[in-house]
Parts: sequence; C-alpha cells; structure tokens
Amino acid sequence: MKAIRRFSVRPVLPEPLRPLSDLARNLRWSWHPETRELFEAVDPEGWQATGGDPVRLLGTVSVPRLAALAGDRRFLRRLTAAADDLHDYLTGPRWYQSRACGAAPARELPSAIAYFSPEFGITAALPQYSGGLGILAGDHLKAASDLGVPLIGVGLLYRHGYFRQSLDREGWQQEHYPVLDPHELPLSPLREPDGRPAEVRLALPGGRLLRAHIWQAQVGRVPLLLLDSDVEENEPAERGVTDRLYGGGSEHRLQQEMLLGIGGVRAVRAYCRLTGHAAPEAFHTNEGHAGFLGLERIRELITDGAHFDAALAAVRAGTVFTTHTPVPAGIDRFDRELVARHFGDDGELPGIEVERVLALGMETYPGGEPNLFNMAVMGLRLAQRANGVSTLHGRVSREMFAGLWPGFDPEEVPITSVTNGVHAPSWVAPEVLRLGARQVGAARTEDALAVGDPAAGDRDRWDSVAGIPDAEIWELRRSLREQLVVEVRRRLYASWRQRGAGTAELGWVDQVLDPDVLTIGFARRVPSYKRLTLILRDRDRLLELLLHPERPVQLVVAGKAHPADDGGKRLIQELVRFADDPRVRHRIVFLPDYGMGLAQKLYPGCDVWLNNPLRPLEACGTSGMKAALNGCLNLSVLDGWWDEWYEPDFGWAIPTADGRGTDEHRRDDLEAAALYELLAERVAPRFYDRGAHGLPERWIDMVRRTLATLGPKVLAGRMVREYVERLYTPAAHAHRALDPSAARAFAAWKARVREAWPRVAVDHVEAGWSAAVSADPAAEGAAELGATLPLRVRVGLGGLDPGDVEVQVVAGRVGDDDRISDAQRVPLKPTAGPDTDGRWLYEGPLALDRTGPFGYTVRVLPAHRLLAEPAELGLVAEPFADSGEAAGMLMR
Repeated sequence: MKAIRRFSVRPVLPEPLRPLSDLARNLRWSWHPETRELFEAVDPEGWQATGGDPVRLLGTVSVPRLAALAGDRRFLRRLTAAADDLHDYLTGPRWYQSRACGAAPARELPSAIAYFSPEFGITAALPQYSGGLGILAGDHLKAASDLGVPLIGVGLLYRHGYFRQSLDREGWQQEHYPVLDPHELPLSPLREPDGRPAEVRLALPGGRLLRAHIWQAQVGRVPLLLLDSDVEENEPAERGVTDRLYGGGSEHRLQQEMLLGIGGVRAVRAYCRLTGHAAPEAFHTNEGHAGFLGLERIRELITDGAHFDAALAAVRAGTVFTTHTPVPAGIDRFDRELVARHFGDDGELPGIEVERVLALGMETYPGGEPNLFNMAVMGLRLAQRANGVSTLHGRVSREMFAGLWPGFDPEEVPITSVTNGVHAPSWVAPEVLRLGARQVGAARTEDALAVGDPAAGDRDRWDSVAGIPDAEIWELRRSLREQLVVEVRRRLYASWRQRGAGTAELGWVDQVLDPDVLTIGFARRVPSYKRLTLILRDRDRLLELLLHPERPVQLVVAGKAHPADDGGKRLIQELVRFADDPRVRHRIVFLPDYGMGLAQKLYPGCDVWLNNPLRPLEACGTSGMKAALNGCLNLSVLDGWWDEWYEPDFGWAIPTADGRGTDEHRRDDLEAAALYELLAERVAPRFYDRGAHGLPERWIDMVRRTLATLGPKVLAGRMVREYVERLYTPAAHAHRALDPSAARAFAAWKARVREAWPRVAVDHVEAGWSAAVSADPAAEGAAELGATLPLRVRVGLGGLDPGDVEVQVVAGRVGDDDRISDAQRVPLKPTAGPDTDGRWLYEGPLALDRTGPFGYTVRVLPAHRLLAEPAELGLVAEPFADSGEAAGMLMR
C-alpha cells in the first residue's frame, strides 16, 4: 500500500544539542571539515548511511544516543566551538567588507547582487544540478560567502532533481527520478509575518495561474531562493512545472524559465521585504535560462510610470549576462508563437506589448532563424555587460554573436571573459588541506584557498609547497589513490549488482585497480563533442597501455548522457562493453551516477586528469581545475581554461588536428594517436621513473608546480573578485546613474541617434605630411617609423552634434586582404563646421609607431558617458569607397 501523504518525524534535540540544528541548516558544513567531523561523531554508522547529510542524520539518530551526547562534555565543547566558529564566519568582516571600508571607489560597491541560475550544485544532499553549469553556480555562491559578497542566489526547486543513473546488463543507461521532499532537505520555507508561505504568481494563457512557494537554503552567508510549483492550489500541469531539471517539451521549458526569471525577481523582492536584506543593485543572469528576469524588472519600472525604452535602458545598466556555451545547439530557443502566447493581455506582463518582448529575443540578424526566440540573444540585449567563461570562450562568443553588432569586427563585440574558478574547500581532499595547514598554518591555508590573491601577498603561501619533502607528497598521493581504489571497488560492486550479477560472479571486483599504478580520470557529461570514447579509437594501442608489463595505466571513467540523447547513451555503452572485457576490467572501469559525492573522491585519487573535447567547444571545463588543486596533473586538449594557463612544467597538451581540411573521423584518428603517444612516451615513463630513494622526483616536481602555479589561478575566490571588480561594481554604478530622469534622457538620446544614423557618413579622408615624412606615403607606399601622419576628415552627422559621436582613426598592421589587425584607435577632434552642407571637419595626428605593412581607416561611433562600450548600440559609419577608405603603406 502507498501512503497518500508523506512527512518527516524528527526527534526533539535536547537543549544542549540545539546548535546542531543551526549547523545542519547552514550548508557551510559541506565545505567545512570540522563541522562534518562533528556530525560524523554524532553517529558514525548513520553518517555513512545518510551519505554525509546532517539533516537526514538528525532525523534518524536515536533518542538514547542524543541523551548520551547531551551529557558528553567533550562533545559539547566541540559543538560550542563549531557554533561559535559559524557565528564568527557569518558576522565577521571579510574581503568585501574590507574593500567597502577602504578608498572612495571601494565604498561604492553594490549593496547586493542577485545571481540567477537554472541549477545549483552546492552539495549532494541538495541534488539540484546536472553538470558543470550547476557546479559552477554552487561554487560561485560558496566563494561569494567566503569573501563576504552580498549575493542572493535564485533558482528552481526540482522535486525530482536530475536523474539518477544506472546501467542494465547490456551497459545501456537507465534513468531514475527519486522524489525529493523539501522537508527532508536542508531548506526552510520563506513565510509571511502571519505564517503563510511566501508565494509568487505568474499568469499563463487561458486565464490559468502558476503559483510557486519560496524555499531558502543558507549557503554560508548567502541565501539561495528556490521556487517550487508543487503547490496544492495549482492545477496538475502547473504543479509539474518544477518537476525535473531539463525535462519536458518546449512549453514546459519556457514556463520553467519564465518562473525562474520573472518569478525569481518577485521572489527576491519578497525576500528583501520580509528580511530587510538590501535590494540588489546588480542582477547576474548565469546563462540564458533566466533571461526573462529583465522583462520583469522592466515591468516594475513601467508600473512606476517609466516608458518602455527608459525602463529598458535602466534595466540593461544593472544587468550582467554570462554565456556558457560555445555552440548554438546548447542555447534554448523557442518558437515565436509559443512565446507570444505567454505574454501580453492573455499572459504575463500585460503592460508590455508582445512585439516589444519578441524583439528582444528574435534572431533578426544575418544567419539567424527569423521565427525563433533565442534566450541567449535576449540575455545579451537585456544586459549592458556580458562575458564568456575563459579567454578562448570569450573570443568564440564574440564570433558566435557578432551578428548582433553588425559593422564591428568580432574582437570589438562587447563580450569580455572571466575565467571560471572552483571552490577549493569543496573539492580539495581533507588530507591535502591538512598537509597545507602543517606547512603554513590552518588560518593562512583557509585564507589562501578562499581569496587566492597573489597581488595581496598570497603568493608565498602557494610557493611554500616547495618546502614539503618529496616523500610526504608521494605518500599523500598514494594514500589518495588507495582511497579511490576502495571507493571504485565498492561502487563497481553495487553497479554490477544493479545490472543483475550475483555475488558468486563478482569475486574479480576485489582485484580491480591497483593503488601503485598510474591512474587516469575522465568524468563529465556525455555530449558527443566531449568525446568520451576517443581513448577507444585504437583498441590495440589502448590494450598495450593498460597491460604494459612495466608501466601500466588504469582508467576511471564516469559521466551521464542526457535522457533524450541516445547518441550519448551509445557512447557510454561502447565504453562499458570494453570495460566489461575480462582481459582489462581490472584496469578500466565505468562508474555510473556521476555526481558530487563521486567527484570528491575521484579528483584527489587520480594522477592524471584527461580532457579531450573538440576544440574550441569546451567553454571552460572546471573538472581539471579541481583535480589540479589536489596535485593531479592535467592531460588535455588546449581548450577552455587549459588553453589559457597550460605550461609544460605542470601538464601535457594533446595536439589538435583542427585544420579546415580535416574531416571529423580523420581528426579523431590523429588526436587519439597523439594521446596514445603522449601516454606511452611521456606520461607513463615520468610516473614510473624512480630516483635513488625510490621516488619519481620529476613527477613530484610537476605536482609542486601544479599546486604553486595553478593553485591561486583556478580558485572561485579569484573568479568572484573579478566579477565584483570588473562587472558587478560598474553595473551598480550604471544602475545608480540611471535614475528615472536620466533613464528617460538616455533613452531619448538613443532614439535620436538611431533615427539620425542612416544620414551619418564619412565623406572625405585626407592625409597631410609632417617634416618627418619625406614624401607622400600614398604615392611611394612607404613611410619612416616615428613619423606622424596628420589626418583631416569631413563627416556628415545627420543632424547630430559632435558631442553625440566619436570620430576615430583605426590603424594597425594589414594583411594581404587589407584587414587591419592589432589595431590602435585614435580619436580625432572637431575643428570646424558645420559647413553649408552640414559637414564637420575633424583633425588629428596618427603616429606611425610600428614597422611592416600598415593601414588605417576612419569611422564614426555613437558616444555617451552612459555607454559601457563604443559598440554597444551596434552603430558605426565608415568611409565610402571613393573617400580614401582604408589607406595602406609599408612602414620601415
């Protein structure tokens, strides 16, 4: 029989143990070893049985055990120390507060920032993530907490989370969706003063209403608000809107994203009203799923009397958008009519014309699909500041979205980059932390991992790794590898039992992996571009590597394919069937149900982290960062973060065959061959090359260099500091500058510029010569380095004033196609005008400061103090063909 209702019955904690409840409800325990050790001491067997979840643990511990702990003075001293430490962490000043009390610019830091993401990977005890995007979002919140950044996280509460993965006997992925009860999770409901659950509502087509309650997770100092549509007052279809992560069809996904964006803003407003938290001055859209948040903020301003264009300008000023995908297929896109049906008088935001909503997301640019509404395009149009997640990904994003800024070269597209980072306390093994603490002290180690700022005197803490003896490093690495072997055998046994194997068949599992063999890890989602099976390309060569008599390697592989991706499932099955072969099953394993729990064992226990995506399709790829912080060396294609920070001193780069003439299969053959050669000729020999004391000294030196050089770079603390300084603070300043009056004026200026722009033109470009130029460069085709080229330019401004524009000369090296590279931009000044034809004369010198083929052109751009980038409006006027356009010369 099935219960018609479900709820939890928890024991009442004795008064001396009440602080345990506060410690369990604040997710700081997930990255604070001392608090986890305290909970383990409550009931070691229960701690293991609940998967290290304090909330579930306290719901199962026996009353006699609680009574015994309430009288245990030693335990109570530990509990008091942990509670005091949490209080100090939550209330004491941290990096952000020290900045806010510093120089004048620092006092202008945002009062609060709202951070929206469709998924958050905080801990396995709160399974609201599927992969890298969610883990990154979770690390962002944790690092913000460590730094004291006043962030408010906003997401959805999925009652089934993401799927749990198992394998059938044939190695085919099976999906399972466990039901999650919020009352059994580390969550608390946000309530109105009268005790009612705080609620947000969205209007749906046909007069339907979508209600959602707000649950709160406390991530250290950062509140995380999760919207839950499983509300009794909802109809069945609406109750299911937040049923599972990335599930359902297009309309289901659209409604999820409307709830996340529109409902999320309303949840933030409710939270600030009920708690007194400062209202956000900047809104961060983590990928396009939350893009509708900008529309809700526009509605708020229109309700207060603003015109749409003024509201749009104000909202853009305070919004940051981060794109995470380098492939168009990774972006949510909806049919135009589906979106139109959900807005306007019969849906949400009735005060905003449907066509204005659609215009923000339609792909109205060359190469776009005119009938599709693109969530990333809307995110970019609703944010004044945007970024990719690595230097290479920023470049790829500028090329991918260049159509939104016609007339500008991709390098000028206003998308910058902030390279991702990882939250070290969440991913570094306790044994590694203890080794660091012995070297530089616990407090300095914690600070180095949280802030990670070499410029602030932190460099010496990472360089101190040089003082750790080789034997200690090697013993640590072997201990972590041995722990992984034990974990692999446990999980592999459980997996085979799920696949239908009997106990008598599984004696071989006890011989799987060897704690003294070079161990390679590969774990991630399984889309085709990540190439899970590249290592299987030449199975004979792989067998030689796995079974080498003197230098064997062993592989631990994990990953989930999207439930609708049969191609990804086939890749998993192909690898599982290879790993099932009795000849190699002691050297290669596939572990199902990859998640945070497995990852936290896998990263420290591997010697080498393998990553072989199709370049440049890996936006960042943070798994290798987590491995590096544990002393694991990276072996990767030069993509994402590895392209940015790779050095031969601490890892290996897999050569890529990405030339235009190389087909997909040929490329895989070449890159797999390069991978085999690296493993056989360079990686394995270095691991097994032992010195006089039986230690691989060169390998240990690479471990040291990985920790000292990559350590401070890959931290989420470094990433969040960059967001604060480069994006959040400028966004907050722009938000403050656009009060209602300024927003109206700015919107009117934009409209005036757009209306006049078709008449803006560069009519004539004329070059003079200084005494340093002996002849006309245009005639002889050459000039001397150090010369100055005076320029006179006549432009028609179409009724605009000189203060509305900037006239620039753009100069630099030119190739055979006359395209300018490595450009410098020099503003010219108006000296006369307007003449009878309304033209203005601009003049200025161009310094000839580099040798080789050199060229220049002239252009006109809109200019206003509230523009974040010259290309922001996507408007540019360049010379006509007969006006002296793009002159070139040879510098000598």
